[in-house]
Amino acid sequence: MKFLLSALIFLSSSISWAHGISEADKQAMLSGGYLKYVWLGATHMLTGYDHLLFIFGVIFFLTTFKDIVRFISVFTLGHCITLIFATFFKITANYFLIDAVIAVSVMYKGFENIDGFKKYFSWEPPSLLKMVFAFGLIHGFGLSTRLQQLPLGDDVQSMLIRILSFNVGVELGQIIALTIMLILLKGWRTTSSFEKFAKAANVALIAGGIFLFNMQFHGYWHSFPEDFPLNQDDHTHIHADMKAEEVNTH
Repeated sequence: MKFLLSALIFLSSSISWAHGISEADKQAMLSGGYLKYVWLGATHMLTGYDHLLFIFGVIFFLTTFKDIVRFISVFTLGHCITLIFATFFKITANYFLIDAVIAVSVMYKGFENIDGFKKYFSWEPPSLLKMVFAFGLIHGFGLSTRLQQLPLGDDVQSMLIRILSFNVGVELGQIIALTIMLILLKGWRTTSSFEKFAKAANVALIAGGIFLFNMQFHGYWHSFPEDFPLNQDDHTHIHADMKAEEVNTH
């Protein structure tokens, strides 16, 4: 519970949106080798709040090593497929919309964790393993839209190695994040507060998904990032200027 609340507080105070590619990262890729792509992939996953929240939701009630490996493996397979193939074949979409769907996956997992579909809709949700795989495909597509902002080059072999290097970094970042989450959850499960606050933690997970969804749709509404900076200070000034213009026109 503390982990999730801390993540939401950090998220709300951050000046950068989920797993964006900064100009500094783009410049670093121009002069760096393949290891730079590995490093960027790892840091990208570790700062990808939507990915981390979804993984947290997936493993929240998993207690056996077999189940954890099974679910994380299908999620990993899903996001590897779209990350590699969508990037290689340059299949892209508006990244705000893709990230909004990823936010829906966070809401879905939190709602499924509290048996919301059965309790409130008397509906048996689809196989969780299949849903985790499907959301993995979407998460990978989201990562691909960001990776395609980088200078991948025109040489097929070099481009493929860069994509694979980034993917390796993503997997390393996921392993680090997953290890930390499992340690925290294992420690929390031994306390009396786990059963008491498990539902509250997943309600907070749903709230986190809603927060991310609103952020992404806000970004999509201002669909030209070059004209509408994602830096929080600039963002605030832009809104102030827009309001001033409205007042002057009236």
